[in-house]
Amino acid sequence: MGNICGVKFKDSGKIYYFKADGFDLKKNVTVVVDTEKGEQFAKVAETHVTMLKHFDVDSMKSIIRISSKNDYNKYLKNLKDAAEALSFSRKLVKDKKLDMRLLDASFTLDKKQLTINFIADSRIDFRDLVKEIAAKYKTRIELHQLGVRDKSREIGGLGQCGRELCCSKFLNGIETISINMAKNQNIALNPSKINGACGRLLCCLSYEDEVYSEHRSYLPKIGDVIKTKDGSGKVVYLDVLNNKYTVLIDGDRKEYELDRDK
Repeated sequence: MGNICGVKFKDSGKIYYFKADGFDLKKNVTVVVDTEKGEQFAKVAETHVTMLKHFDVDSMKSIIRISSKNDYNKYLKNLKDAAEALSFSRKLVKDKKLDMRLLDASFTLDKKQLTINFIADSRIDFRDLVKEIAAKYKTRIELHQLGVRDKSREIGGLGQCGRELCCSKFLNGIETISINMAKNQNIALNPSKINGACGRLLCCLSYEDEVYSEHRSYLPKIGDVIKTKDGSGKVVYLDVLNNKYTVLIDGDRKEYELDRDK
């Protein structure tokens, strides 16, 4: 498969994978990579990656070079210029009374593109805004609307557990989370308990879902009528991780433990 490395464009950002043939890179080394937007400055997050089931390695772009002092200085200048571009763009948004909030801006290393991330409650016609920004900076402009999960990743914060949000700390991509994951784990369907800072279902509902699903596959389902040593009854409760279930028999609740060794 060749030498594949994962890099980040932001410390809290997603990992992107590039061919690194001819380079023996170590983590935290800064590099210049080839992207569809142009050359970008990045930091190595993973080296000698071997498990990439969902990626087409043949079409993967490459690391161009280990960054030089000149690359780094250009990167620092771009950060300053991007901050000025963000301030300028925010003023335009205010003047045009557009119902959108600009979060951040970034130039590619070669300044071929300026990307501005924003959030809005609905679709925004920002064509005139883009024209004015492009007229000033003489480069391609991309305004990217973020979803609520992406917003949480960009802004960061603390979750219900008191720790930094998983999406901004370590998650490389956001999985599809379903209400069935909460039901599967016997979690009360209270929005204040199962929703994260973004207002959507907690990402951590997916962490143990596979274990719960496996354990549940051995247990009867709630509502099933089953035979026990004490007679027939209806299953009314499951203690999934402890392999226990409660059966209502003639008005009495009796708990049984599943023997998976049988």
